[in-house]
Amino acid sequence: MKIIEKDIDLMMADIQREVEYARSITGINQFRTAVLNAMQSIPRHEFVPEGLRDLAYRNGPLSIGHGQTISQPYIVALMTDLLDPEGTDIMLEVGTGSGYQSAVLAQVVKQVYSVEIIAELAREARLKLEALNIHNVEIKSGDGYYGWPEHGPFDGIIVTAAAPFIPEPLIKQLKIGAKMIIPVGRPFLHQELLLVEKTAEDQTDVKDVLGVAFVPLTGQHEQQQESN
Repeated sequence: MKIIEKDIDLMMADIQREVEYARSITGINQFRTAVLNAMQSIPRHEFVPEGLRDLAYRNGPLSIGHGQTISQPYIVALMTDLLDPEGTDIMLEVGTGSGYQSAVLAQVVKQVYSVEIIAELAREARLKLEALNIHNVEIKSGDGYYGWPEHGPFDGIIVTAAAPFIPEPLIKQLKIGAKMIIPVGRPFLHQELLLVEKTAEDQTDVKDVLGVAFVPLTGQHEQQQESN
């Protein structure tokens, strides 16, 4: 596929329209410049299947196989911006998927640690990031519900799959004052994008951002919940 600057410009215009449309809900008037620059610089078509590359810069989710999706550009930008990222931050991502969110986040922080439960997706994402010379993302295959405690506590956590509740292990791996953005809800039912700020060792402040639709966060926690 031949990508021209117009495709990226149209995507960025769509993102800005979404910002304006949702500002009364999110309270955000404009994404920070670093986030917009990251969205503009990462070639989204590299993270979608070849047969869908003509749709890569449209503002919607796309299938990447294995029952997973790459989120719409606006949601990627929104979730990144809500973390208040800084250049010295070390972030955790739960749900690598295609690697696109990892790539965007890597442009605005120092280091990203990402956990993907589907081993093949983790492997493919590593290859894509290496091909784009993005070297500040480390990916492992595992159950993201439990985070990656060896590298915590984190300056922020981004969860790209819907959990039925906020995972306690992830809260424990947040620094005090840090934020986590996570969709919470059941598959095919109402889900809410939540912004969780850790205000003290055992305290959090949780805010609803907007309604969303994400694939479910899978792993051993599902079996534990069913047995309780």
